[in-house]
Amino acid sequence: MNLSSRQLRAFVALVQERHFTKAAERCHQTQPAFSALIKSLEEAMGVRLFDRTTRRVELTPEGRLFNVSALRLLNDMDAVMGDLKDHVAKRRGRVSVAALPSLAAGWLPAIYAQFHAEFPGVHLQLHDALLEPCLDLVRRGFADIAVAARGQDMTGLMVQPLCEDAFFVVCRRDDTLASRASIDLAELKSRPIIQLGKGSSIRQSLAGNPVSARFDSLLEVDHLATVTGLVVAGLGVSLVPAMTLFHFQHPELSIVPLSAKDTVKRSLFLIRRKEKTLSSAAQAFYDLLLEQRKQLQ
Repeated sequence: MNLSSRQLRAFVALVQERHFTKAAERCHQTQPAFSALIKSLEEAMGVRLFDRTTRRVELTPEGRLFNVSALRLLNDMDAVMGDLKDHVAKRRGRVSVAALPSLAAGWLPAIYAQFHAEFPGVHLQLHDALLEPCLDLVRRGFADIAVAARGQDMTGLMVQPLCEDAFFVVCRRDDTLASRASIDLAELKSRPIIQLGKGSSIRQSLAGNPVSARFDSLLEVDHLATVTGLVVAGLGVSLVPAMTLFHFQHPELSIVPLSAKDTVKRSLFLIRRKEKTLSSAAQAFYDLLLEQRKQLQ
């Protein structure tokens, strides 16, 4: 049995108006078309729903029973349509983003604040994670978008370029390197290097350069705050990209760019699943990220 919302609304209108002409006007139909709609409903149900006289329209016992279900069905339909419209209008919904920790702490908070101010009813999630976990969250559907670098396996994912993140040397202020206008990578070969772990996008970017790929690490850690502490303690220098430099605003540290000939950069992307449509809310957030990427150029 196939019941349409037009049939249900016509039935409820007739129950409430108890008059075919008035019910037809309420449904914006001609009286003959409305009568045919009620007849088709009764034929589909296989039972008479109304007793008709020249003066009155009354529900049959079966009609009274169906009235309860018809009202519930219409309410459910209206609730579903209202919920869908709220999601399309971004009054409701969910956006989940996986981002590298430096981006989650540095670039994204202002964008989250802007989006939340415009769409306060949308539930926001932010997963700060290393590269491969970020990609895995998107691949498994737990995040709509990743803001990250490319991984070794990008199967099932599509990428949109975000920016190129240039590398800098971080050292103590009393280091001889601190007063330099720029530093050659080759000058760091004999220096103790504090590096992030091999699973980080920063380390993978350095591994792509033939000089920095051969650096020996004095220490490898997982968090930039730890790198800061180790460099402040005088244990070595570190190479980090521009979008992480807010971590190193410390009175005992200096930040020096690499020389122009040493182009070490971290390529960052917006990443989503292939052939999967984003929700209205997630698409709006994705578009905002694209709009705001000009800040990174």
